[in-house]
Amino acid sequence: MARWKINLIVLWTGQFLVMAGMTMIVPFLPLYLQELGMHDEHEVALWAGMIFAGNFVTSFLVQPLWGGLADRYGRKVMLLRSGFGMAIVMALMGFAGTAWHLLLLRMLNGTVSGFVPAGVALMSANTPREKMGFAMGTLQSGAVAGSILGPFMGGLMAEWVGFRPIFFITGALLFAASMLAAWLVKEKFDAKEAASRPRQSMLASFNELRLTRQLPSLYAVTFLIQFSLLSVQPLLPLFVQKLHGQDAMLAFYAGMVGSVTGLSNMVASPILGRVADRIGPERILIFCLVGAAIASVPQALVHNVWQLFAARFFLGIFLGGLLPTVNALIRKHTPSGMESRSYSFNSSALSLGNMLGPVVGGAVSGIITLQQIFLFSGVLLLINAFWANRSLAPIRSEDSSSIP
Repeated sequence: MARWKINLIVLWTGQFLVMAGMTMIVPFLPLYLQELGMHDEHEVALWAGMIFAGNFVTSFLVQPLWGGLADRYGRKVMLLRSGFGMAIVMALMGFAGTAWHLLLLRMLNGTVSGFVPAGVALMSANTPREKMGFAMGTLQSGAVAGSILGPFMGGLMAEWVGFRPIFFITGALLFAASMLAAWLVKEKFDAKEAASRPRQSMLASFNELRLTRQLPSLYAVTFLIQFSLLSVQPLLPLFVQKLHGQDAMLAFYAGMVGSVTGLSNMVASPILGRVADRIGPERILIFCLVGAAIASVPQALVHNVWQLFAARFFLGIFLGGLLPTVNALIRKHTPSGMESRSYSFNSSALSLGNMLGPVVGGAVSGIITLQQIFLFSGVLLLINAFWANRSLAPIRSEDSSSIP
């Protein structure tokens, strides 16, 4: 088997274990705060939001630093640093005694995080260009599969073993993913050549990368994708409650609404990646942005929870082609030797969208209806499609004009 395929299998497994472990705590975080002695409903909601966002705040700030070190010392080193570091931090959360402990540990987790972007950078630098779309799509499916099953497994284990042991289980999963990568992932990396390059600050690196006009555009596309999609995410349980009513099945249906999108995303990602390898990732990116914008509209028109399931499944098909094609395009336009730094800036844009999307969505929900939030998300995705087409279309023209 080709080395890049072995790397893909191992990193897919690693992405799955990392994302499953990281999302296990999502369903019971407010309940864990209650176990720590916090009982006021508003206070629990406030702290749960702060603790959830704390990971993204520090991740947004430090990812470019790790990216620069990865380009100098190797992507595998950064992959293992992140994996083992997060394993330790997640296990420590099981010993937290107050909400402050959890918040500080989540911020520390964001500081040492980076397994997913390091895996993407390693895969992109060690995969044939003609297979890049398939590799990025397949890698994305592993992360999505973990994100789907993580909350489900976390909810089940919370019932079986309680809250604190889940943090130890999560740490063990992260440790297992890191050991798997340490044993089986191989990287082509010229340490002497990397050491011979002049050292650059994060600002100097960004200034050099932004000279490649497509890269800042792609970072903006990543931010807008996450911002528009996560602006509706915290409100979905409320929308399910409005459609279905308050009963014992409400939590199950609310979880299913999130999972069904991830399911179609996971299936579509490798398929769209293969198509992108044939016709170009630019076309797939714009097609999926327009498709996701259109797919947002039926969600505002549904009258029962089953129609919402169908609409969310339809949306997930187009979501499967977004971030993988952005990653493929970043690899295409990034100067050699700066791949990790380039992906780290994209990871910062991703974290920024993860932070601001839910905040703005929650604020806007006080002004417009829940149905209109879906339309708001669709408009943002459509604007994103026009932006991507404007910034990438000239490149396609230049490429086509150079073909004999």
